[in-house]
Amino acid sequence: MVNEELSNPQVVLPTAADVEKAAETIDGVVERTPLQYSPRLSEITGAKVYLKREDLQGVRSYKIRGAYNVIAQLNEEQHQAGVVAASAGNHAQGVAYACRTLGAKGRIYVPSNTPKQKRDRIMYHGGDAVQLVVTGNSFDDAAAAAWQDAQESGATWVAPFDDPGTIAGQGTIAREVVEQLAELGEEPSMFVVPVGGGGLFSGVVTYLAEKSPKTEVVGVEPAGAACVAAALDMGGPVTLGDTDPFVDGAAVKRCGDVTYAVLNGHRKMIDLINVAEGSVCTEMLELYQNEGIIAEPAGALSVTALHHLRFIPGSSVVCIISGGNNDVSRYSEIIERSLVDQGLKHYFLVNFTQKPGQLRKFLDSVLGPHDDITLFEYVKRNNRETGAALVGIQLGTATGLHALLHRMEESGIQCERLLPGTPAYEYLT
Repeated sequence: MVNEELSNPQVVLPTAADVEKAAETIDGVVERTPLQYSPRLSEITGAKVYLKREDLQGVRSYKIRGAYNVIAQLNEEQHQAGVVAASAGNHAQGVAYACRTLGAKGRIYVPSNTPKQKRDRIMYHGGDAVQLVVTGNSFDDAAAAAWQDAQESGATWVAPFDDPGTIAGQGTIAREVVEQLAELGEEPSMFVVPVGGGGLFSGVVTYLAEKSPKTEVVGVEPAGAACVAAALDMGGPVTLGDTDPFVDGAAVKRCGDVTYAVLNGHRKMIDLINVAEGSVCTEMLELYQNEGIIAEPAGALSVTALHHLRFIPGSSVVCIISGGNNDVSRYSEIIERSLVDQGLKHYFLVNFTQKPGQLRKFLDSVLGPHDDITLFEYVKRNNRETGAALVGIQLGTATGLHALLHRMEESGIQCERLLPGTPAYEYLT
């Protein structure tokens, strides 16, 4: 069934009926994940905030829903030809699990920045049923290679987001949430949804547009890869230039034709915002320290957005924790990005002259009582007497920056602040 109002000759759109059918297809295979009330976030927002814990899926993300729904519907000829997929990691795990469970062969393409943890989990779930191919520096690079493979080999392309079957599978999350809230005697006022290529966003909108049309759906993109916002602004999918790959599960340069058509047709019930990658890091740490949730960057997008939204007091707000495939080796970077985003971490090039006692003077007269040096490294290792040093300073409070800069100026020591986003900052830090 196609929604004629939103369709065009080139795009077949999923419907709520497709979501219902997908729910039947994945039943018994995909977990019905908990809807967890969050006292902390409810207190912060004034709303009743619920977390849809898709990080508790067997593959630790919602992507199993769409992948399994597509592969389970292959005919015998397609089954024999196998499948091809591209992913930053989570869709790949869903495809791998579905291949092993359904007895299909698959080749899965991932970019080189896919964390090792996700690569290992792909092979764990797929076993001998899948082959992992690492290529390119972004999801879009991997997708191009996988698409070419599918065209040449005749294998079925299992799209991570731009396919009605994938979208319908992801939409089963909305169906579950509506049922879970009904058991509590509530209806959803707002869904807050992480957005990469738009598959989950489209699936949620598809179901709610028919079953709960008064529900507002807010899509949350990483600031460094806001491809859906670009598409809606430009009147169709566009390819972004440079993107920030940090939120790897949502770092997509171009949204899909199907996802765009769905979202463009339901503009009245959706909103779209983006959040800084550093803020995502802060929320990842908050989720871990307060709720004990190990969310990956994309998994924390929805909760990060709560700080930028307004709510009707007491309304039911659902945040989808989309995945928990986070590599523990990344936590040093996560902490660093969080501190910088909060205004607590700053870097300077400090030029110490040959005068004796310059370092002591810097420590005594420049640093505040609650400030710490977290990095001290001479830029020119063969000229420590007069060469500049890269100095990282963590402030006691973000408001202390102005006083620090004033003390630097008064000290007479030549100090140059490195600003995030500049080439010097990226190179030296």
